[in-house]
Amino acid sequence: MKRALPVLVLSIAGLIPVWRYEPSTGTSAGEVASPASTPTSSTGSSSSSSGSSVVVKGTVVSTDKGDVQVEVTFEGDKITAVRMLKQPDHPQTTAAVPKLIAETLQAQSADVDTVSGATITSDGYRESLQAAIDAQTAAASASPSASASAAASQVVAGTTVATDKGDVQVEVTFEGDKITAVRMLKQPDHPQTTAAVPKLIAETLQAQSADVDTVSGATITSDGYKESLQAAIDAKAA
Repeated sequence: MKRALPVLVLSIAGLIPVWRYEPSTGTSAGEVASPASTPTSSTGSSSSSSGSSVVVKGTVVSTDKGDVQVEVTFEGDKITAVRMLKQPDHPQTTAAVPKLIAETLQAQSADVDTVSGATITSDGYRESLQAAIDAQTAAASASPSASASAAASQVVAGTTVATDKGDVQVEVTFEGDKITAVRMLKQPDHPQTTAAVPKLIAETLQAQSADVDTVSGATITSDGYKESLQAAIDAKAA
């Protein structure tokens, strides 16, 4: 009996290091979250160049499957990212979008192939993308030294004009007295409007006034655009 007591004590003492140095199970490699998949972005270093990036929204394109709209990020003249703002809730669209974006980043244009099984979405994507590219090109050509004069820029919203097709409102960016950009804040959700807006904006940047031609097939939208644009110009002058 006396001999058994020391053995018992030694056995308990031997277990103490095991309890004290048992590996912690509170964390594991599986808890380190892997980076989320970002099929809409072309690079992982956008933060380093965000100071010179420009984000432009394409027009909303109505299709038989649903609305399509893209948002494009430019670094100078280069397309660095494309993000879907609106897209049909359909498996073919979900599968097609990463392919369309990848091809856009490679082609650096809207000249991308139709994805098999997603023809309607592909067509809407290209139309919205081209509108964004046209708007960026027009703004860049109208203001090649925007970075040097950014401090003098002024953004003015025109009045909201109610039309039979829907509300129309523009937002105008001025560099001094020069119109360097026009953005639609409100517009009718209609194919003719979607096609007309880039033409109206391009002509505005060239004319530097609201004296722009009415786009055939979009008379109501054109009139509303010119009225809202003139209101913004008048507000700037005042």
